[in-house]
Amino acid sequence: MSASPVMPFPEDELTNAVAKLQAGELVGIPTETVYGLAADASNADAVAKIFTAKGRPADHPLIVHLAGADQLPRWAKEIPDAAYQLAAAFWPGPLTLILKKQPRVPDAVTGGQDTVGLRVPNHPLTLELLRRFDGGLAAPSANRFGRISPTTAEHVREELGDRVARVLDGGPCSVGIESTIVDLSRGVPIILRPGAITALDIERVLAAAVGSGQRESTPRVSGSLDAHYAPLTPLRLVAAEALSAAVSDEIAAGRKCAVLSFQPQPTQHNLVHYPASHDPAGYAHDLYAALRSLDQSGAAVILVEALPEGPAWLAVKDRLSRAACGSGGPA
Repeated sequence: MSASPVMPFPEDELTNAVAKLQAGELVGIPTETVYGLAADASNADAVAKIFTAKGRPADHPLIVHLAGADQLPRWAKEIPDAAYQLAAAFWPGPLTLILKKQPRVPDAVTGGQDTVGLRVPNHPLTLELLRRFDGGLAAPSANRFGRISPTTAEHVREELGDRVARVLDGGPCSVGIESTIVDLSRGVPIILRPGAITALDIERVLAAAVGSGQRESTPRVSGSLDAHYAPLTPLRLVAAEALSAAVSDEIAAGRKCAVLSFQPQPTQHNLVHYPASHDPAGYAHDLYAALRSLDQSGAAVILVEALPEGPAWLAVKDRLSRAACGSGGPA
């Protein structure tokens, strides 16, 4: 994938961000997927700050962001041809490759595993930051662990405040959900997290079948827990034919109801509606902003109309099912 169009770089901000990273501090960075909370991936103490800021379990691995595929050998070993084929086809872009790690990669990055997740983000500001930093940046989503991922710089500031030294503002994320994760460390390629790049896209490049789903032999990866991407407000997925009745029941019980749906909703007291895009890519782009807006509406429940069937909807279905599982928990 080609990089996004060149944009004017805020020199002072980039210089400051590089200095903060070199000093072992945290920086919020824009990518095409979601905003990341970045630290020097070669500095275990800096990486530890990510886990503290997010409240993230220490055994949950991070993804390392690189400036280009030529940096793969710095971080991975026994790199299969498939990795270079996929990198040539999709980098910069929303694809993470799981590979055998080099011994120098800190266990803090990998969750103590023998593999590391690597990708080249498709955002010109962060690509320039990576070139100037000349190293890898560990960067999970810049939010509290398990909560809704951020897709604007303001979301990062709202979530993390002074726990992050600087936030680079690169505008809203163009894709809006996290990268596809493909494990190439165990032979047969396996998709461990769906994203904008689909199994069919990968199979076309590799001319080979691709598996999917977490197995005993596959590494732990980001975003694979049952509960993730979740609002504080309880969220329920509702079949299209049952949505009107579900909304009516909430309103009749005197509860404020927030709805994310393809179906239009009447304007009425105690009802907040966010219209959903019928295009899978558009839905993904809007998803986290929609959930944040509805989560902050003061509603007692968020009702989400169930999504259509088909591979194009797999990634957003994944995010919504995990959001529903984790919703309603403590702040």
